[in-house]
Amino acid sequence: MAAATFLTTEQGRSIAYHLHRGAGVTLVFLGGLKSDMEGTKALHLEAWAKSAGLGFLRFDYSGHGESSGRFEEGCIGDWHEDTLAAVCALTTGPLLIVGSSMGGWQALLLARALPERIQGMVTIAAAPDFTEDGYWANFSAAQKAELEAQGYVELPSDYMEPYRISKRMIEDGRNRLVLRQALDLPFPVRCLQGTADTAVSTDTALRLLHHATCVDMRLNLVKDADHRFSDDACLKLIETSISELL
Repeated sequence: MAAATFLTTEQGRSIAYHLHRGAGVTLVFLGGLKSDMEGTKALHLEAWAKSAGLGFLRFDYSGHGESSGRFEEGCIGDWHEDTLAAVCALTTGPLLIVGSSMGGWQALLLARALPERIQGMVTIAAAPDFTEDGYWANFSAAQKAELEAQGYVELPSDYMEPYRISKRMIEDGRNRLVLRQALDLPFPVRCLQGTADTAVSTDTALRLLHHATCVDMRLNLVKDADHRFSDDACLKLIETSISELL
């Protein structure tokens, strides 16, 4: 397996990435919270893009995978800066963004920053505003007090080991919310969501669908698919959704 290359951002963070240059559009994969660029979906789509002659970029946010920093010190805004740095420094021309879970939120933030470069977007169990609607809204009074007192709370996960959510992540997330104000997506969007997803609900997918302004936006609910969305049928559906937008 080829070694990662590293990009140093304006903030001094070292971002690990793999880039394949192709013709025309470049696919950019944005992973989820505490995920890395070696996941099933990222590697599968990279191979698929190469076979189709397309460019492909995958990378680790700071505090994730091979990139510098500690996860506990990061936040949505940091990872947005990482995304912008990677996209602007490493790609040219039109982009097709594929955002998974937290990467779906990052994709929407990228759409605000670079709408003119995005040709289309595919989201997979997109989790916009989850720090506010998923974490803060469901914290108990004791957890909120713990967050204030020690600066973090530890949360269990159905998909990985327990992890710390910092006060900084919650507060920064409030500056990055996309479902509380106009969200214009001037390109076609395909949203994919499993009905057995215990991390992101179908209600979140429907809320995004109704909230965004987009002339060609579709939501595909897959019965019994979970948050990983990585079995053969789900991977094929991601391919099909990308192909529609090329």
